[in-house]
Amino acid sequence: MKNLSLIFILFTFCSGIQSIAQTLVIKGKVTDKNTGEPLAGVNVIIWSTTKGTVTDPDGLYSISAPSNGKIEFAYLSYASQIVNIEGRSTIDIQMVSTNSELDQVVVVGSRRPGRILMESTTPIDVVNVKQSINTTARMDLTSMLNYAAPSINYNKQSGSDGADHIDLATLRGLGPDQSLVLVNGKRRHQTAFVSVFGTRGRGNSGTDLNAFPAAALDRVEILRDGASAQYGSDAIAGVMNLILKKSVGELTANIAYSGYYDKKFNPAFEPDLNQYVYENKLDGNTISADLNYGIKLGKQGGFANFTLNYLSLDKTYRQSLDQNFDAEYGLPVNVVRRAHGDGSLNSTGAFVNAELPVTDELKLYAFGGFNNKSSEAYAFSRNFSGKPNRFITNTSGQLVDIPGIIKKSGDTNTATADSYFNPIIATDVQDFSAAVGIRRENPDGWNWDLSNVTGQNNFHFYGEKTVNASLGDVNKNHFDDGGFKFLQNTTNLNFNREFSGFLEGIGFAAGAELRLEQYELYAGEEASYKNYDPNKTVITGGGDTVFVAGGSQGFPGYQPSDEVNAQRVAAAAYADAELDITKDFLVSAAVRLENYNDFGFTHNYKLASRYLINNKLNIRGSLSTGFRAPSLQQINFSSTFTTVQGGNISEVKIAPNDNSITKAAGIPELKQEESVNASLGFAWKAMPQLSISCDLYWVNIKDRVVLSGQFDASDNTLDPAFTAELNRLRVGLAQFFANAVNTTNKGIDLVFDYNRKFGVNRIRLLAMGNIQEMTIDKINVPEKLNDTESHRKQFLSDREQAFILASAPPVKLGFNLEYGYKKLGIGTRLTYFGKIKILGYGEDGLGIAPQVPNDDNTGYLPDEYIYNSKWVTDIYASCQITKNLNINVGVDNLLNIHPDLGAVKGAKWWAFNNETGGPWDAVQMGGNGMRMFARLGFVF
Repeated sequence: MKNLSLIFILFTFCSGIQSIAQTLVIKGKVTDKNTGEPLAGVNVIIWSTTKGTVTDPDGLYSISAPSNGKIEFAYLSYASQIVNIEGRSTIDIQMVSTNSELDQVVVVGSRRPGRILMESTTPIDVVNVKQSINTTARMDLTSMLNYAAPSINYNKQSGSDGADHIDLATLRGLGPDQSLVLVNGKRRHQTAFVSVFGTRGRGNSGTDLNAFPAAALDRVEILRDGASAQYGSDAIAGVMNLILKKSVGELTANIAYSGYYDKKFNPAFEPDLNQYVYENKLDGNTISADLNYGIKLGKQGGFANFTLNYLSLDKTYRQSLDQNFDAEYGLPVNVVRRAHGDGSLNSTGAFVNAELPVTDELKLYAFGGFNNKSSEAYAFSRNFSGKPNRFITNTSGQLVDIPGIIKKSGDTNTATADSYFNPIIATDVQDFSAAVGIRRENPDGWNWDLSNVTGQNNFHFYGEKTVNASLGDVNKNHFDDGGFKFLQNTTNLNFNREFSGFLEGIGFAAGAELRLEQYELYAGEEASYKNYDPNKTVITGGGDTVFVAGGSQGFPGYQPSDEVNAQRVAAAAYADAELDITKDFLVSAAVRLENYNDFGFTHNYKLASRYLINNKLNIRGSLSTGFRAPSLQQINFSSTFTTVQGGNISEVKIAPNDNSITKAAGIPELKQEESVNASLGFAWKAMPQLSISCDLYWVNIKDRVVLSGQFDASDNTLDPAFTAELNRLRVGLAQFFANAVNTTNKGIDLVFDYNRKFGVNRIRLLAMGNIQEMTIDKINVPEKLNDTESHRKQFLSDREQAFILASAPPVKLGFNLEYGYKKLGIGTRLTYFGKIKILGYGEDGLGIAPQVPNDDNTGYLPDEYIYNSKWVTDIYASCQITKNLNINVGVDNLLNIHPDLGAVKGAKWWAFNNETGGPWDAVQMGGNGMRMFARLGFVF
């Protein structure tokens, strides 16, 4: 905050020394670059003022402005332009539709300024955030991008502990931490969270895009190519660059509502079941509000743009409401998780983006913000008949009622009445970032940019409406479970320059980076993890004697033995050159050297080229090596919790990399993930209104970091030294982070974009697709665990392998058709998610060739869930009511489509043996059904 205060003081000081220039009358005409048609109603504003005019029906304008000032041209659905007046009295402008990607200037992928997509050596998507978010009920950035770009994959987790509270997107089916996120070209910090449950990203950390207010963004640039040699660690799959707004003198405000209406699976429509938790027939109610305003700083185009945002999202509840096994969605009563659905969220945040020219060449800049998220999600249900040891009981073993927590279920033909409670896992996540820098912009000499970016994420767990059964305190229903923090500070110095005189010119860039990281895991309160009466037993309904469970039910707290405070330093240097061999033929090369004080040195390279056959067709390709350093989260995460299986209490330890258990198991120190990326494709502007791009890609990754399976201390077939260490530390089960698997992804990305205006009519057709396949090439089993097939399967089970392969659907298609007439617009979006397969735990709970008994107990069936391909249909409409007010309404998933059941046909009594404990797993399309929305936008 001191840095931000200092930079704004400098802005204020420098703004007072700007000169006043002579005033000119400037005239000109504004036209559409593609069609040549005049554009009426374009805002023509003197930069950094509120003074301006609009173009007439012939696209003509006239305005008085300083001779050395700037003019901004802004128009809905067109890219804004800022031009220097430079003493000219006539300035004609050709504006580019933001729907015509190939003409847009992009920042990511090249360090040469002014690079347009048509000339790029690699595929880049540009998502206009305002346009995209206005047409959907999806009000967070991550889920919006999931439908706007087929190469991005995301699904809302459920029943997965911390994964329910953080939304991590991926590129091209790879891990969430294999994509690098930038803000204004600067590295964004990751979340402190590392996933150990959930259907996606198991064993991975990543960047929380939803900690960032969408209203602060102008656009998102998505580089779909390996870029480690250009940008460093995490860029194996590609890069997402979030570009902040720069507008001034304009106040924009948006308020939106959305809610789900799902008659098929919401238990509110079948209250007589009396088995499930629910709220209303319209659930998942969401309110979103944001404000954005910019002010001028100085007389040479300085600005400060501010954003405030608020998001409130209620829980959803989804169950199969039909107990007829012959019905398409018929399942038994779900006693595993009586409150199945998405968690709730309350989020508030603020962000600022500022820049101030000090001289004609030097500019100070700063950006940063704060976000706080409070979230709640239901854990798996605790049923007294099955697990009485998880309840508070009296000396006779009878249940002690706790009003507001203990509930009573109904009696149906498939479930007798039972007492139960649903623990709530709550989180408080605080995210802060600040960047300051100074850069020199000199078209005839060296440009440089010096910056420092700091970011921190604090992820804190709590247990709500739950108990520690061993404590016996009916009034202790809230627990501090501890959590973790991650801090990252990155200092960059970059240089670039254009050189002429050799062939058609060279663009050269070089720089250095110093990155400091700190990861801290802190324990919860004692009652969140301790067993206060380890010898107390209760008798189950089946007559078995079991020990009382300790710790907070739902999410046991982190213990003092889990605590860690780790740091590391990474230093890097890079060089990047682009050679224009001819005006049409470009070759680029990049090299990056990086050293980490904890795991060592790495070097990576990239070659890329493009050939402009003409000004309408670009053939492009690249070949690169890549890397991802294991995160501090993966190296140092530790968790100890108690499980009660078969009447026995066992301590489960997720052991960090330097733990004695890990070393005894023969798990080597984590090393970097290494990749080889290749791509080949083209971008073709087939006609002024139509652009087409197609890119093939191949990504081979060695030593991916994932979470292993669990190993049992009672297994006498394991190495004696390993089991001895487990027994010495009284650990019953252990698992580890390891460089466990090599994979290959190959696929094709397609984009077809048609955009035309004729008179007062406009039409757009956008078709996008990603077709991909992943294979597991090798499982890197450590020598000590590679002695038997059973141990090899325990290290990475069939179930875990299926999760890796199902990271993205094999086919994802999107079709978006829009029609506009004057101030009205309508549109539809069709999204196709291809078929995936996920495996259950099986009867033995190991996930190794899992099988379950069929419904009549005459045999066994594979415990596999086939989620067939589905189409999701969205519709929306918009109206510009006045120049200050617009409205957008619509329905996502109009036909109320749901995933197929996550249950084996013929073995439905074994339903809910999946990751979510619900009727299906968390898959791409989600399970909440139809969602309606309305959005009001104000501009002043």
